[in-house]
Amino acid sequence: MLNDFKQFLLRGNVVDLAVGVVIGTAFGAVVSSLVADLLTPLISAIAKLPDFSSLNFTINGSTFKYGNFINVIISFVMVAGAIFFFVVKPMNILINKMKKEKPADAPTGPTETELLQEIRDLLKNK
Repeated sequence: MLNDFKQFLLRGNVVDLAVGVVIGTAFGAVVSSLVADLLTPLISAIAKLPDFSSLNFTINGSTFKYGNFINVIISFVMVAGAIFFFVVKPMNILINKMKKEKPADAPTGPTETELLQEIRDLLKNK
C-alpha cells in the first residue's frame, strides 16, 4: 500500500497540480497587493473616498449597505484589469513574437515524389 501511495504522489499530474496551486496562490498574493497597494490608492485619490462601505440607505427600518457591494465590484474590476493588462496582454505579445520567430518547416525544393517522378521520366527517355 505504501508503494502504491508513493507511485500516486510521484505521478506527473499530481506534482504539476501541486506546483500550479502553489504558484497560483503566490500569484494571487501579487495581484491582490497590486490592487490593494497601487490601484486602490490611485482610485481613492481620484474619487476622494477610499472606502465606500459606509454608504447605505434605509427603507422602513431596514438598512441596505450597498457601499460594501461597490467596494467588491471595484476590487473585482481592478483585479480583472490587472490580470488582463499585466499578464494576458504581455503573454499574448510574447506568444505572437515566438510564433513569428519560429523557422518555417516547409521544404523549399521539390518534394520527394516530384524527384522520383523526374528520375522515372529521365529513365524512360533513355
